[in-house]
Amino acid sequence: MSSGTEVGGDVSLPRWRNPAWRAEVDAWVADELSRLGLRQSAAARQERCYPWSTVIQVPTTAGPVWFKANARGMHQEAALYEVLVRLAPEHVLHPLALDLARGWLLMPDGGPTLRAVEGARTDLAVWEQLLVEYAALQRTLEPHVDELSSAGLTDATPAALPGLRAALLADDRLLLLDTDDGLTSAERDELVAYAPTYAAQCRDLAAFGIPSTLQHDDLHDNNVFAAAETGGSLRVFDWGDAVVGHPFGTLLVSLRVVAAFANLDPASRELLRLRDAYLEPWGDDYDDADLVEAARLAVRVDAVSRADCYRRAVLEWEGDRPPFAEGVLAWLREQRGPTALDPDRV
Repeated sequence: MSSGTEVGGDVSLPRWRNPAWRAEVDAWVADELSRLGLRQSAAARQERCYPWSTVIQVPTTAGPVWFKANARGMHQEAALYEVLVRLAPEHVLHPLALDLARGWLLMPDGGPTLRAVEGARTDLAVWEQLLVEYAALQRTLEPHVDELSSAGLTDATPAALPGLRAALLADDRLLLLDTDDGLTSAERDELVAYAPTYAAQCRDLAAFGIPSTLQHDDLHDNNVFAAAETGGSLRVFDWGDAVVGHPFGTLLVSLRVVAAFANLDPASRELLRLRDAYLEPWGDDYDDADLVEAARLAVRVDAVSRADCYRRAVLEWEGDRPPFAEGVLAWLREQRGPTALDPDRV
């Protein structure tokens, strides 16, 4: 879930602003800092506050650390870090402390993101490194899907996506049904009628036999620390949207973001080279043409996973109009439209 979306008013969960909750957080952070031999050196500052999470910067004698609390729909991030630190330690920051029951994380400072580094957002070599390293992470985790699922990640595999789509289309409140900004009943009927076609697309994708694995589902340059500046691996963060799914669904967001920043046409050779670089780690096991077709299908069907991320983000929101519900509508509508990797566009 992008943390850069801005809307009017306070759309945070009430507890993020509750003094009693904040006192509980401050006490936990103080205990963990003491355990680590650190001391808070100035007042903490609540940097971001959304329905799905809040982030608080805590200055310490050794530099800033970051507290993050996740709402119920994103609680799995803390448990996922336990898996990632054990199985792929070079790809992520190592948490200073985790509270799995409450969905809390205390993280070291990761330095600048790629987006904050001058020129990185349009540097295709940096994007290629990001996609190749991330693909290696996905392949590493293929044998460990059961652990990812046990950590609480949503099942967004091709077999599960049609059910997620049907559940989204049955949720009148989330669809803002027949309101000025929502889905009309007629439009929902059209989307429901498309269900057999969507299910067939998911079956076709599954038929390639590419294993499910970790899928970040919002992989872009503002969710990656720029560790490569010192010769290390890029380190991915903000795993709240992550699912167990088809790995190539990653390309839906990643290619869209780099195309926008670098002003690339979806059919450009530059963008297709990034796709091919990402697919290369699977090249020894699968035919190149099959990988390209699987990527095309994954980008199409993964829009439903993106829509479901918005559902999870507002699970705890009370009231008739969940904030950011427009994200659900946009992704459901987009799933039927052209994608960057359709044959007539490449």
